[in-house]
Amino acid sequence: MSKWPKIILFGDSITQHAFREGGWGASLADKLQRKCDVLNRGFSGYNTSWGKHLIRKIVPEHIVSDVVAVTIFFGANDAVLKGQSQKHVPLDDFRQNLKEIVDYLTEIGLPKEKLILITPPPLDEKAWSKHCRVKDVSKLNRRSAVTQEYSNACCSVAKQCDVACIDLASMQEEPNWERFLEDGLHLSIEGSYFLEEKLNALMLEKTKDLPVIFPDWKDIDTDRPEDSLFE
Repeated sequence: MSKWPKIILFGDSITQHAFREGGWGASLADKLQRKCDVLNRGFSGYNTSWGKHLIRKIVPEHIVSDVVAVTIFFGANDAVLKGQSQKHVPLDDFRQNLKEIVDYLTEIGLPKEKLILITPPPLDEKAWSKHCRVKDVSKLNRRSAVTQEYSNACCSVAKQCDVACIDLASMQEEPNWERFLEDGLHLSIEGSYFLEEKLNALMLEKTKDLPVIFPDWKDIDTDRPEDSLFE
């Protein structure tokens, strides 16, 4: 088999970290072994203003036929307070950037049913403030209420574009939801599991018709393995 189906995880550091021990991307890849490749295309510190240009390299038109799904997971950096970091993206620009990413993917032939937007997780200000002090950042550079605005914007873009959306603000409906974040911003192992549960339902539906690649070892003819491997 020359081409393997692909799921592409596109986003910032929360995606880049997805293949760490207990990470949501690693878990997804494990569940889909021998059905498709799960490719991590996360970029720490990136925002949608950079991502909307990068997407053309991450998902070029010539691989569209092999793509099973793409997750688009930005907002944590875009929501940095204005004047605190070059990562900041104004809310209206954030909406437009997400829409441009979705529009590009659909324009090159990827059905909208294969796209999944993921909102930034809620911010635990207390834990993030402590993290900033440890990193010698003089001011708290993110606020919970502002992050929620970006989360809402992501949901609205998903609705406008008619694509699936996982709203991580729902973490706050759980007792002691702060446990889902390792530093107030990035997902802990429990947070990864929370996202994984939300993502699995969508991904299993998108991959249900994919066959297992190459036969089970018990079905291989030991005398002429090439016949059963490539029949």
